[in-house]
Amino acid sequence: MAEPAVLAEKIERRFDSVLAVAGVDLSVPEGQIYGFLGPNGAGKSTLVRMLCTLLLPTAGSARVAGYDVASEPQAVRLRIGVALQEAALDDRQTGRELLRLQGRLYGLHTSEIDRRLDDVLQMVDIGDAIDRRVATYSGGMKRRLDVAAALVHNPEVIFLDEPTTGLDPASRVAVWREVRKLNVERGTTIFLTTQYLEEADELADRVGIIADGRIVAEGTPDELKRSIGDDLIVARVEGADRQVAEALREVPGVHHVSVREGEVTLRAPDGAATMTPVAVALNHHQLTVHSLTLRTPTLDDVFLELTGGHIEHLEHVEAEEGQ
Repeated sequence: MAEPAVLAEKIERRFDSVLAVAGVDLSVPEGQIYGFLGPNGAGKSTLVRMLCTLLLPTAGSARVAGYDVASEPQAVRLRIGVALQEAALDDRQTGRELLRLQGRLYGLHTSEIDRRLDDVLQMVDIGDAIDRRVATYSGGMKRRLDVAAALVHNPEVIFLDEPTTGLDPASRVAVWREVRKLNVERGTTIFLTTQYLEEADELADRVGIIADGRIVAEGTPDELKRSIGDDLIVARVEGADRQVAEALREVPGVHHVSVREGEVTLRAPDGAATMTPVAVALNHHQLTVHSLTLRTPTLDDVFLELTGGHIEHLEHVEAEEGQ
């Protein structure tokens, strides 16, 4: 049996008294897209930096592309591609100059670089912009050039750290298309960290959710969504409070109630049958109901169930606190 492309065993990382990654076990088979979810501060970026040999583990071990990240970091680096959240691009170079430099840094000969550039530029659509200076690129183009640079040396594993953060919807879809193409046509293992649930749902074969430095759930997107099991009734209301939540928990068929910023979410095995009693209960409390919808669970619902917060909400709050 082939060794996993990424294998971590009880890996930890401490920063003084803070345990940022707390004994994570992780196995990603070759050729898989692995989606890694978690809010800022959960240990997501710290784990990725250890797997990319940018940080040493405090305890435990990890192997990437068959090599130990602590004792064989150079061998790991030769076999991985990394596109971190902040693209490190020289605005004074053209896209082609930057990619050729990347090839030389990996020890490729001129003829090899020429072949690899032709190959990479068929995978990542940069178009005529490849011969323009990077300073003229849009955010989406810079992100795609950064991905192309990570592919020049034909890596076995590529780490994409929130590759679509800050991109407009059209650019985000373009990056998705290129990530999927890379995986399907080349069989490249892709470790994808993201804060966008729909991105993980769209691309990932398997998903891991990290919170407080620990993996709290792992599975295919469908498996994780089925783990909730129930239908979800979502009411957008004015004036919802703890008393209303307690009353809604008494409605027959309701298993769980959560209230957040004017939105009440209820879990029910038979959502269709429970909708009317819920509407009656909301009316009884004379609440202004803007909408009442029935839907199936999403990955964000899984995240809420496991961590107590919606991932997009947590990202937004932590971004504000960091300002």
